[in-house]
Amino acid sequence: MLWQNWARTVQARPLRVERPTSAAEAAAVLTAAANDGVRVKPVGAGHSFTPIAATDGVQVRLDGLSGLLTLDTEAGTATVGAGTRLHELNALLSGHGYGLTNMGDIAVQTVSGAIATGTHGSGRASASLSEQVVALEIALPDGSVRTLRSTDTGADGDLFQAARLGLGALGIVTSVTFRVEPAFTLRSSVERTTLDAVCERFTELESEDHCDLYWLPFTNAVQLTVNRRTGEPAAPPHPVAAWWSGDVVENAGLALVQRVTRAAPKTTPAVNAVAARLIGGRTFVDTAPKVFTSTRRVRFHEMEYALPRSAAAGALHALRDLTARGPWRVAFPVEIRLAPADDVWLSPAHGRETVYVATHAYPRTDYRGWFAAVENLWLEYGGRPHWGKLHTRDSGYLRDQYQRMGSFRAVRDLVDPQRIMANEYLDQVLGG
Repeated sequence: MLWQNWARTVQARPLRVERPTSAAEAAAVLTAAANDGVRVKPVGAGHSFTPIAATDGVQVRLDGLSGLLTLDTEAGTATVGAGTRLHELNALLSGHGYGLTNMGDIAVQTVSGAIATGTHGSGRASASLSEQVVALEIALPDGSVRTLRSTDTGADGDLFQAARLGLGALGIVTSVTFRVEPAFTLRSSVERTTLDAVCERFTELESEDHCDLYWLPFTNAVQLTVNRRTGEPAAPPHPVAAWWSGDVVENAGLALVQRVTRAAPKTTPAVNAVAARLIGGRTFVDTAPKVFTSTRRVRFHEMEYALPRSAAAGALHALRDLTARGPWRVAFPVEIRLAPADDVWLSPAHGRETVYVATHAYPRTDYRGWFAAVENLWLEYGGRPHWGKLHTRDSGYLRDQYQRMGSFRAVRDLVDPQRIMANEYLDQVLGG
Protein backbone atom coordinates (compact mmCIF):
# COMPACT_ATOMS: atom_id res chain seq x y z
CA MET A 1 0.00 0.00 0.00
CA LEU A 2 1.44 3.36 -1.04
CA TRP A 3 1.25 6.18 1.51
CA GLN A 4 2.12 9.78 0.70
CA ASN A 5 2.01 12.98 2.68
CA TRP A 6 -0.19 15.99 1.96
CA ALA A 7 2.49 17.87 0.03
CA ARG A 8 3.44 14.80 -2.05
CA THR A 9 7.07 15.24 -0.98
CA VAL A 10 7.25 11.81 0.72
CA GLN A 11 6.08 8.35 -0.27
CA ALA A 12 6.34 5.09 1.66
CA ARG A 13 5.15 1.50 1.43
CA PRO A 14 4.59 0.18 4.94
CA LEU A 15 4.75 -3.56 5.52
CA ARG A 16 1.40 -3.37 7.29
CA VAL A 17 -0.98 -0.81 8.77
CA GLU A 18 -2.38 -1.01 12.29
CA ARG A 19 -5.29 0.98 13.71
CA PRO A 20 -5.34 0.63 17.51
CA THR A 21 -8.42 1.76 19.42
CA SER A 22 -6.84 1.78 22.88
CA ALA A 23 -3.50 2.27 24.57
CA ALA A 24 -3.35 -1.47 25.23
CA GLU A 25 -3.78 -2.22 21.54
CA ALA A 26 -1.08 0.32 20.66
CA ALA A 27 1.26 -1.40 23.11
CA ALA A 28 0.43 -4.77 21.55
CA VAL A 29 1.38 -3.38 18.12
CA LEU A 30 4.78 -2.44 19.48
CA THR A 31 5.30 -5.82 21.12
CA ALA A 32 4.40 -7.66 17.92
CA ALA A 33 6.69 -5.46 15.84
CA ALA A 34 9.59 -6.05 18.21
CA ASN A 35 9.02 -9.80 17.96
CA ASP A 36 8.97 -9.53 14.16
CA GLY A 37 12.09 -7.36 14.08
CA VAL A 38 10.40 -4.48 12.22
CA ARG A 39 10.18 -0.78 12.94
CA VAL A 40 7.05 1.20 13.83
CA LYS A 41 5.95 4.73 12.94
CA PRO A 42 2.75 6.44 14.07
CA VAL A 43 1.33 8.78 11.45
CA GLY A 44 -1.14 11.62 11.82
CA ALA A 45 -2.61 13.64 8.98
CA GLY A 46 0.57 13.56 6.91
CA HIS A 47 1.05 17.32 7.01
CA SER A 48 4.79 17.16 7.63
CA PHE A 49 6.93 17.90 4.59
CA THR A 50 9.81 15.79 5.92
CA PRO A 51 9.84 11.95 6.02
CA ILE A 52 9.38 12.02 9.80
CA ALA A 53 6.45 9.56 9.60
CA ALA A 54 7.70 7.41 6.71
CA THR A 55 8.30 3.72 7.29
CA ASP A 56 8.72 0.45 5.45
CA GLY A 57 7.70 -1.33 8.64
CA VAL A 58 4.48 -0.95 10.63
CA GLN A 59 2.49 2.23 10.11
CA VAL A 60 0.19 3.09 13.00
CA ARG A 61 -2.86 5.20 12.22
CA LEU A 62 -4.54 6.79 15.20
CA ASP A 63 -8.03 7.55 13.87
CA GLY A 64 -9.44 5.04 16.37
CA LEU A 65 -8.03 7.10 19.24
CA SER A 66 -10.04 10.29 19.02
CA GLY A 67 -12.55 12.45 20.80
CA LEU A 68 -12.78 14.42 24.03
CA LEU A 69 -12.07 12.05 26.92
CA THR A 70 -12.29 14.43 29.88
CA LEU A 71 -12.74 18.14 30.49
CA ASP A 72 -11.71 19.37 33.95
CA THR A 73 -13.01 22.92 34.17
CA GLU A 74 -11.64 23.39 37.68
CA ALA A 75 -8.10 22.46 36.63
CA GLY A 76 -8.49 24.03 33.18
CA THR A 77 -7.45 20.90 31.28
CA ALA A 78 -8.86 18.73 28.51
CA THR A 79 -7.76 15.21 27.57
CA VAL A 80 -8.28 14.02 23.99
CA GLY A 81 -7.43 10.96 21.96
CA ALA A 82 -4.16 11.30 20.07
CA GLY A 83 -5.80 10.93 16.67
CA THR A 84 -8.23 13.81 17.21
CA ARG A 85 -7.93 16.42 14.46
CA LEU A 86 -7.37 19.95 15.68
CA HIS A 87 -10.55 21.21 14.05
CA GLU A 88 -12.47 18.46 15.86
CA LEU A 89 -10.83 19.47 19.14
CA ASN A 90 -11.81 23.09 18.55
CA ALA A 91 -15.45 22.10 18.01
CA LEU A 92 -15.52 19.81 21.04
CA LEU A 93 -14.04 22.42 23.35
CA SER A 94 -16.19 25.22 21.94
CA GLY A 95 -19.29 23.18 22.69
CA HIS A 96 -18.34 23.41 26.37
CA GLY A 97 -17.29 27.06 26.23
CA TYR A 98 -13.53 26.37 26.20
CA GLY A 99 -10.61 26.54 23.82
CA LEU A 100 -6.85 26.30 23.39
CA THR A 101 -4.65 29.26 24.26
CA ASN A 102 -3.08 29.28 20.82
CA MET A 103 -2.93 27.34 17.56
CA GLY A 104 -1.08 27.15 14.30
CA ASP A 105 -2.58 27.97 10.93
CA ILE A 106 -3.58 24.43 9.94
CA ALA A 107 -6.39 22.60 11.75
CA VAL A 108 -6.45 19.24 9.94
CA GLN A 109 -3.46 17.84 11.85
CA THR A 110 -3.91 15.28 14.60
CA VAL A 111 -3.04 16.51 18.09
CA SER A 112 -0.27 13.93 18.50
CA GLY A 113 1.25 14.76 15.12
CA ALA A 114 1.09 18.48 15.87
CA ILE A 115 2.93 18.22 19.18
CA ALA A 116 5.40 15.64 17.85
CA THR A 117 6.70 18.04 15.18
CA GLY A 118 6.63 21.35 17.07
CA THR A 119 3.55 22.94 15.50
CA HIS A 120 3.19 26.55 16.60
CA GLY A 121 1.37 29.78 15.99
CA SER A 122 2.47 33.27 16.86
CA GLY A 123 2.13 34.86 20.27
CA ARG A 124 3.42 37.08 22.99
CA ALA A 125 2.83 34.63 25.85
CA SER A 126 2.50 31.20 24.19
CA ALA A 127 2.86 29.90 20.65
CA SER A 128 3.83 26.21 20.73
CA LEU A 129 1.16 23.53 21.05
CA SER A 130 3.66 21.33 22.90
CA GLU A 131 4.07 24.05 25.54
CA GLN A 132 0.33 23.73 26.26
CA VAL A 133 0.60 19.98 27.02
CA VAL A 134 0.34 19.15 30.73
CA ALA A 135 0.04 15.34 30.52
CA LEU A 136 0.06 12.53 28.01
CA GLU A 137 -0.35 8.77 27.75
CA ILE A 138 2.21 6.85 25.72
CA ALA A 139 2.74 3.22 24.74
CA LEU A 140 6.48 2.52 24.95
CA PRO A 141 8.53 0.15 22.78
CA ASP A 142 8.78 -2.39 25.62
CA GLY A 143 4.98 -2.82 25.53
CA SER A 144 4.23 -0.83 28.67
CA VAL A 145 1.84 2.11 28.87
CA ARG A 146 2.74 5.17 30.90
CA THR A 147 0.79 8.26 31.94
CA LEU A 148 3.14 11.22 32.32
CA ARG A 149 2.46 14.64 33.84
CA SER A 150 4.22 17.99 33.88
CA THR A 151 4.53 17.64 37.66
CA ASP A 152 6.49 14.39 37.42
CA THR A 153 10.12 14.35 38.51
CA GLY A 154 13.05 12.04 37.93
CA ALA A 155 12.89 9.61 35.01
CA ASP A 156 9.16 10.16 34.48
CA GLY A 157 9.68 13.90 34.45
CA ASP A 158 12.38 13.57 31.80
CA LEU A 159 10.20 11.28 29.72
CA PHE A 160 7.34 13.80 29.86
CA GLN A 161 9.63 16.63 28.82
CA ALA A 162 10.92 14.60 25.89
CA ALA A 163 7.57 13.16 24.81
CA ARG A 164 5.64 16.44 24.57
CA LEU A 165 7.72 17.13 21.46
CA GLY A 166 8.99 13.64 20.79
CA LEU A 167 9.33 13.42 16.97
CA GLY A 168 7.57 10.05 17.14
CA ALA A 169 10.87 8.66 18.42
CA LEU A 170 9.84 7.43 21.87
CA GLY A 171 6.63 5.44 21.44
CA ILE A 172 3.00 5.85 20.40
CA VAL A 173 1.25 8.75 22.11
CA THR A 174 -2.34 7.64 22.72
CA SER A 175 -3.86 10.65 24.51
CA VAL A 176 -2.87 14.23 25.21
CA THR A 177 -3.96 16.58 27.99
CA PHE A 178 -3.89 20.26 27.11
CA ARG A 179 -4.14 23.35 29.24
CA VAL A 180 -7.36 25.06 28.15
CA GLU A 181 -9.20 28.24 29.06
CA PRO A 182 -12.65 29.79 28.61
CA ALA A 183 -13.34 30.50 24.96
CA PHE A 184 -12.38 33.99 23.80
CA THR A 185 -12.62 36.20 20.75
CA LEU A 186 -9.92 38.00 18.82
CA ARG A 187 -9.99 41.33 17.00
CA SER A 188 -8.07 40.74 13.79
CA SER A 189 -6.61 43.74 11.98
CA VAL A 190 -4.99 43.32 8.57
CA GLU A 191 -3.00 46.08 6.89
CA ARG A 192 -0.57 46.59 4.04
CA THR A 193 2.86 47.80 5.08
CA THR A 194 6.48 47.35 4.04
CA LEU A 195 9.31 45.10 5.14
CA ASP A 196 11.38 48.13 6.11
CA ALA A 197 8.56 49.48 8.29
CA VAL A 198 8.04 46.09 9.93
CA CYS A 199 11.72 45.81 10.81
CA GLU A 200 11.58 49.24 12.45
CA ARG A 201 8.42 48.25 14.39
CA PHE A 202 9.61 44.96 15.86
CA THR A 203 9.69 46.32 19.41
CA GLU A 204 6.08 47.42 19.04
CA LEU A 205 4.94 44.20 17.36
CA GLU A 206 6.57 42.06 20.05
CA SER A 207 4.04 43.41 22.55
CA GLU A 208 1.01 42.33 20.49
CA ASP A 209 -0.94 39.22 21.48
CA HIS A 210 -0.37 37.62 18.07
CA CYS A 211 1.49 38.92 15.02
CA ASP A 212 1.72 37.26 11.59
CA LEU A 213 3.31 38.73 8.46
CA TYR A 214 3.47 37.74 4.80
CA TRP A 215 6.17 39.25 2.58
CA LEU A 216 5.92 39.07 -1.21
CA PRO A 217 9.33 38.28 -2.76
CA PHE A 218 10.72 40.87 -5.23
CA THR A 219 8.70 43.59 -3.52
CA ASN A 220 8.88 45.50 -0.24
CA ALA A 221 5.22 44.73 0.47
CA VAL A 222 4.05 42.97 3.62
CA GLN A 223 0.59 41.94 4.75
CA LEU A 224 0.59 42.44 8.52
CA THR A 225 -2.02 40.74 10.70
CA VAL A 226 -2.32 41.64 14.38
CA ASN A 227 -4.76 39.62 16.51
CA ARG A 228 -5.69 41.03 19.90
CA ARG A 229 -7.74 39.41 22.63
CA THR A 230 -10.99 41.21 23.23
CA GLY A 231 -14.15 40.85 25.27
CA GLU A 232 -16.24 41.90 22.28
CA PRO A 233 -18.82 39.50 20.85
CA ALA A 234 -17.97 37.85 17.56
CA ALA A 235 -18.66 40.03 14.52
CA PRO A 236 -17.24 37.95 11.67
CA PRO A 237 -16.89 39.22 8.11
CA HIS A 238 -19.97 39.10 5.92
CA PRO A 239 -20.18 35.65 4.28
CA VAL A 240 -19.56 37.16 0.84
CA ALA A 241 -16.50 39.04 2.14
CA ALA A 242 -15.23 35.91 3.88
CA TRP A 243 -15.72 33.90 0.68
CA TRP A 244 -13.89 36.52 -1.37
CA SER A 245 -10.97 36.76 1.06
CA GLY A 246 -10.66 33.04 1.82
CA ASP A 247 -11.77 31.11 -1.25
CA VAL A 248 -11.08 33.61 -4.01
CA VAL A 249 -8.02 35.62 -2.91
CA GLU A 250 -6.16 33.27 -0.54
CA ASN A 251 -6.83 30.08 -2.50
CA ALA A 252 -8.00 30.57 -6.09
CA GLY A 253 -6.02 33.80 -6.52
CA LEU A 254 -2.91 32.29 -4.99
CA ALA A 255 -3.22 29.24 -7.23
CA LEU A 256 -3.58 31.43 -10.33
CA VAL A 257 -0.47 33.44 -9.45
CA GLN A 258 1.53 30.26 -8.89
CA ARG A 259 0.43 28.69 -12.18
CA VAL A 260 1.20 31.83 -14.16
CA THR A 261 4.64 32.27 -12.64
CA ARG A 262 5.43 28.55 -12.95
CA ALA A 263 4.64 28.74 -16.67
CA ALA A 264 6.51 32.04 -17.13
CA PRO A 265 9.04 32.46 -14.28
CA LYS A 266 10.40 35.75 -15.63
CA THR A 267 7.02 37.38 -14.91
CA THR A 268 7.31 36.71 -11.16
CA PRO A 269 8.54 40.16 -10.05
CA ALA A 270 5.86 41.91 -12.11
CA VAL A 271 3.10 39.57 -10.96
CA ASN A 272 4.08 40.01 -7.30
CA ALA A 273 4.18 43.79 -7.78
CA VAL A 274 0.55 43.66 -8.93
CA ALA A 275 -0.38 41.34 -6.06
CA ALA A 276 1.24 43.75 -3.59
CA ARG A 277 -1.10 46.54 -4.69
CA LEU A 278 -4.08 44.29 -4.05
CA ILE A 279 -3.30 43.77 -0.36
CA GLY A 280 -6.16 45.42 1.47
CA GLY A 281 -6.96 46.31 5.05
CA ARG A 282 -9.78 44.86 7.10
CA THR A 283 -10.80 44.41 10.73
CA PHE A 284 -13.19 41.93 12.28
CA VAL A 285 -13.87 40.08 15.54
CA ASP A 286 -14.39 36.32 15.67
CA THR A 287 -13.87 33.28 17.87
CA ALA A 288 -10.20 32.39 18.36
CA PRO A 289 -10.15 29.13 16.33
CA LYS A 290 -11.67 30.86 13.31
CA VAL A 291 -9.06 33.63 13.49
CA PHE A 292 -6.09 31.36 14.17
CA THR A 293 -6.74 28.82 11.40
CA SER A 294 -7.20 28.95 7.64
CA THR A 295 -8.23 26.57 4.89
CA ARG A 296 -5.33 25.82 2.53
CA ARG A 297 -6.38 24.27 -0.78
CA VAL A 298 -3.22 25.14 -2.69
CA ARG A 299 -0.49 22.55 -2.17
CA PHE A 300 3.00 23.83 -1.57
CA HIS A 301 6.44 22.83 -0.30
CA GLU A 302 7.75 24.58 2.78
CA MET A 303 10.95 25.19 4.73
CA GLU A 304 10.76 27.02 8.07
CA TYR A 305 13.55 28.12 10.37
CA ALA A 306 13.42 29.61 13.86
CA LEU A 307 15.84 32.52 14.24
CA PRO A 308 16.78 34.54 17.32
CA ARG A 309 14.39 37.50 17.61
CA SER A 310 17.36 39.82 18.08
CA ALA A 311 18.54 38.96 14.57
CA ALA A 312 15.15 39.35 12.88
CA ALA A 313 15.61 42.69 11.14
CA GLY A 314 19.04 41.86 9.75
CA ALA A 315 17.95 38.39 8.70
CA LEU A 316 14.86 39.60 6.84
CA HIS A 317 16.80 42.30 5.02
CA ALA A 318 19.39 39.68 4.07
CA LEU A 319 16.63 37.37 2.79
CA ARG A 320 15.17 40.15 0.63
CA ASP A 321 18.59 40.97 -0.82
CA LEU A 322 19.51 37.32 -1.42
CA THR A 323 16.23 36.69 -3.25
CA ALA A 324 16.53 39.82 -5.39
CA ARG A 325 20.11 39.02 -6.43
CA GLY A 326 19.56 35.36 -7.24
CA PRO A 327 18.28 33.60 -10.35
CA TRP A 328 15.27 32.07 -8.59
CA ARG A 329 11.75 33.24 -9.37
CA VAL A 330 9.55 32.10 -6.51
CA ALA A 331 6.22 33.91 -6.17
CA PHE A 332 4.89 32.33 -2.98
CA PRO A 333 4.62 34.68 0.04
CA VAL A 334 7.11 34.25 2.89
CA GLU A 335 5.43 33.82 6.30
CA ILE A 336 6.96 35.51 9.35
CA ARG A 337 5.71 34.84 12.89
CA LEU A 338 6.84 36.08 16.29
CA ALA A 339 6.96 33.58 19.15
CA PRO A 340 8.11 33.70 22.77
CA ALA A 341 10.83 31.56 24.27
CA ASP A 342 9.64 28.27 25.76
CA ASP A 343 11.12 25.42 27.80
CA VAL A 344 10.18 22.48 25.57
CA TRP A 345 13.40 20.53 25.05
CA LEU A 346 13.27 20.22 21.26
CA SER A 347 11.16 23.28 20.51
CA PRO A 348 12.85 25.54 17.93
CA ALA A 349 11.95 28.39 20.30
CA HIS A 350 13.61 26.72 23.29
CA GLY A 351 15.28 29.31 25.50
CA ARG A 352 15.10 32.27 23.13
CA GLU A 353 12.64 34.82 21.78
CA THR A 354 12.04 33.71 18.23
CA VAL A 355 11.05 34.81 14.76
CA TYR A 356 9.90 31.96 12.53
CA VAL A 357 10.49 32.49 8.81
CA ALA A 358 8.77 30.08 6.43
CA THR A 359 9.62 29.98 2.75
CA HIS A 360 7.12 28.30 0.43
CA ALA A 361 7.15 27.19 -3.17
CA TYR A 362 4.68 25.79 -5.65
CA PRO A 363 5.27 22.14 -6.65
CA ARG A 364 7.17 21.53 -9.87
CA THR A 365 8.84 24.93 -9.78
CA ASP A 366 12.59 25.48 -9.68
CA TYR A 367 12.86 26.45 -6.02
CA ARG A 368 15.43 24.04 -4.59
CA GLY A 369 18.38 26.33 -5.20
CA TRP A 370 16.55 29.14 -3.41
CA PHE A 371 15.72 26.93 -0.44
CA ALA A 372 19.36 25.82 -0.25
CA ALA A 373 20.65 29.40 -0.37
CA VAL A 374 18.13 30.55 2.24
CA GLU A 375 19.00 27.63 4.50
CA ASN A 376 22.68 28.51 4.30
CA LEU A 377 21.75 32.09 5.21
CA TRP A 378 19.79 30.94 8.26
CA LEU A 379 22.77 28.90 9.46
CA GLU A 380 24.69 32.15 9.85
CA TYR A 381 22.10 33.16 12.46
CA GLY A 382 22.05 29.87 14.35
CA GLY A 383 18.71 28.94 12.82
CA ARG A 384 16.80 25.87 13.98
CA PRO A 385 14.70 24.04 11.37
CA HIS A 386 11.10 23.12 12.00
CA TRP A 387 11.05 19.34 12.47
CA GLY A 388 8.19 18.87 10.02
CA LYS A 389 9.40 21.26 7.29
CA LEU A 390 12.01 20.69 4.58
CA HIS A 391 15.64 21.06 5.66
CA THR A 392 19.00 19.30 5.35
CA ARG A 393 20.42 19.57 8.90
CA ASP A 394 21.90 16.54 10.63
CA SER A 395 22.42 15.41 14.21
CA GLY A 396 25.82 17.13 14.46
CA TYR A 397 24.40 20.55 13.68
CA LEU A 398 21.24 20.06 15.75
CA ARG A 399 23.14 18.80 18.79
CA ASP A 400 24.90 22.16 18.95
CA GLN A 401 21.62 24.09 18.60
CA TYR A 402 19.68 22.40 21.41
CA GLN A 403 20.86 22.63 24.99
CA ARG A 404 18.74 19.63 25.98
CA MET A 405 19.42 17.43 22.96
CA GLY A 406 21.70 15.25 25.09
CA SER A 407 18.88 14.80 27.63
CA PHE A 408 16.44 13.87 24.87
CA ARG A 409 18.81 11.32 23.40
CA ALA A 410 19.40 9.81 26.86
CA VAL A 411 15.64 9.32 27.27
CA ARG A 412 15.48 7.74 23.82
CA ASP A 413 18.32 5.38 24.67
CA LEU A 414 16.44 4.36 27.81
CA VAL A 415 13.01 3.69 26.30
CA ASP A 416 13.97 2.55 22.79
CA PRO A 417 17.49 1.08 22.81
CA GLN A 418 16.61 -1.15 19.85
CA ARG A 419 15.37 1.85 17.80
CA ILE A 420 11.99 0.29 17.07
CA MET A 421 10.59 3.80 16.52
CA ALA A 422 13.40 4.93 14.20
CA ASN A 423 13.47 5.67 10.48
CA GLU A 424 15.94 7.34 8.12
CA TYR A 425 14.82 10.85 9.05
CA LEU A 426 15.28 10.25 12.77
CA ASP A 427 18.67 8.68 12.06
CA GLN A 428 19.56 11.92 10.28
CA VAL A 429 18.43 14.38 12.95
CA LEU A 430 19.07 12.35 16.12
CA GLY A 431 21.85 10.00 15.11
CA GLY A 432 21.66 6.22 14.92
